[in-house]
Amino acid sequence: MRIRRVGILTAGGIAPCLSAAVGSLILGYAERDPAVEILCYRHGYAGLLLGDSIVVTGEVRSGAERLLHFGGSAIGNSRVRLENREDCIRRGLVRPGQDPQIVATERIVADGIDVLHTIGGDDTSAVAAELAKVLEKNGHGLAVVGLPKTIDNDIQPIVKTLGADTAADESAKFFTHIANECTTSPRMLIVHEIMGRNCGWLTAEAALRYRSWLGRQQLLPSIGLARERWDLHGVYLPELAWDLANEGRRLANVMDAVGNVNIFVAEGAGAKNVLEEMEKDGIKIPRDAFGHAQLDRINLGQWLGERLAKVVGAAKVLVQKSGYFARSAAPNAEDSRLIRETVHLAIDSAFRGLSGVVGCSQEMNGQLSLIPFDRIRGGRKFDPTIGPFAELLRSIGQLS
Repeated sequence: MRIRRVGILTAGGIAPCLSAAVGSLILGYAERDPAVEILCYRHGYAGLLLGDSIVVTGEVRSGAERLLHFGGSAIGNSRVRLENREDCIRRGLVRPGQDPQIVATERIVADGIDVLHTIGGDDTSAVAAELAKVLEKNGHGLAVVGLPKTIDNDIQPIVKTLGADTAADESAKFFTHIANECTTSPRMLIVHEIMGRNCGWLTAEAALRYRSWLGRQQLLPSIGLARERWDLHGVYLPELAWDLANEGRRLANVMDAVGNVNIFVAEGAGAKNVLEEMEKDGIKIPRDAFGHAQLDRINLGQWLGERLAKVVGAAKVLVQKSGYFARSAAPNAEDSRLIRETVHLAIDSAFRGLSGVVGCSQEMNGQLSLIPFDRIRGGRKFDPTIGPFAELLRSIGQLS
């Protein structure tokens, strides 16, 4: 396939891979065919609707390697659902009476885009797939090649999404500092809230990595620098059934024995209870363009901390969220490797005129593959009852 112009956009929440993926795409196309022009749409699908784009100049190409070492998305993100016409109108992305999908496809045609690379989660991929269908229906060929991004690592059937490994590292690192707060007060309860709406992978992996770090430290129990004080005492995931009353009694025993309690909780672990309480109280639940409750504005960790504090007899409660810290990081070595390999296959697929999402497919034994859009789904679950995480839960008495 002859490619004259490529479009790139990043969408959804940020992750430790976006700027690096954009930089890798620019470098990859420059190496494969320097004649290919690149447009980066600012703030994802919002930029596509508004015709707001950045032309990749020679200066940008020569400096694109700098993007590999930064977090965030240099070209900007947003959460836009093209099928949600009312939301697009309300936000001034289209005018009343306009169909956002038609506006987006007309912009792609007007910009002469032959290949569109979307870097985002399952919602981003779903929007891209619909765009490709509309364009094909109207006689415009377009290769749409997605790169899977989410720190939750919850896209089916992808084994490891871009940015997830870094986010797990950074979440664990975050708590290596926060854990020291156990010394600020007797009977201290520390709640570490981690992102993860429906999937507990990030929380589980962060817990494992924090525990691994703790195991490598030289401690001094005789003066109070004891493993049990800095250890984890509870980890709560959306996939893990747990009862607040029973866990409260178990953790009360920990508090009496150790003098403090440290817990990790995925933001979606108590979401159902919190949302039900809010609705009963007549509180309007904030939601994004896709209808998802905006959990970052609901403070699930605070809700859990307040209830556990009463049961365990905490004198002080500290709730800390690592989400923004973790998702804003630059990619680590593992993610950098995965980004390079993903981009290489994405560009190769584009030149072959193929569409889909490039990822390590569970259906292909973890092999990096071009996965058809209709195979991409959100909501991949983590199994907390097997493997190293299950052993962690058993070691602290949370799992029998």
